[in-house]
Amino acid sequence: MKQLKKGQILSERFEVAFNQVHDAMKDIVKINDDRFVVLVKVGAKKYQIIETFKKDLEQYAKLRNAIVHEKMQIGYYIAEPNAKVVEHIEKIANVFSRPNYALSIATKNVLYFDYNDSILKVTEAIRQYNYSKFPIYKNKEFAGLLTASSIVKWMAQNMVSSSVNLDDTHIYDIMKYEKDHPIDFVAKSTNIFDVETIFEKSHKVKKKLEGVIITENGKTDEAPLGIITPWDLIEIDYTVD
Repeated sequence: MKQLKKGQILSERFEVAFNQVHDAMKDIVKINDDRFVVLVKVGAKKYQIIETFKKDLEQYAKLRNAIVHEKMQIGYYIAEPNAKVVEHIEKIANVFSRPNYALSIATKNVLYFDYNDSILKVTEAIRQYNYSKFPIYKNKEFAGLLTASSIVKWMAQNMVSSSVNLDDTHIYDIMKYEKDHPIDFVAKSTNIFDVETIFEKSHKVKKKLEGVIITENGKTDEAPLGIITPWDLIEIDYTVD
């Protein structure tokens, strides 16, 4: 059996990793054009993971063409990747191929309250955790978001002699003043790419989605396991070095 040279081994490793990335992008982008460069171009506009590696992938596509399409003879490559390039694309392939569950980037310590709870519970949560938005449930069904700004607005409108009494105030008193905050729900098995798609679709119809709540099965009457905001998607770190 003929022993492969180091350059041939690197080239074959590069091809394997490139194909893994290509297959992963087909599943992520889901368009009717499977060409690598098209998947990169379209996917980079929708998904942070592809945008992160866009320039590298475009260069690797050119290198792959040189390796595969300009092969002079069996086992002889006109261009060969160096070890660093191969290691880098293998790391990218690993990032693209591994399960990227949405729950992995979600805020998991979700503080939520019942419609009938005292507003003092919420103000204590604001003081302790510095959160500004809280899911509210009525009869175990999601009823909307309560925001710190609405609490302040309510207090301003109910102030007497420069003070306001919150002892007998309940969440339902303030929810009447709360505007609608679009929220979507997904199951805990949902991946990051599907969540990015949800935000993208909302953006296209000019609907400002406040967040995506993750529950066991994506139902509105289940306890929240995590919540993802647009900022969570922006702050995803896909770097591999």
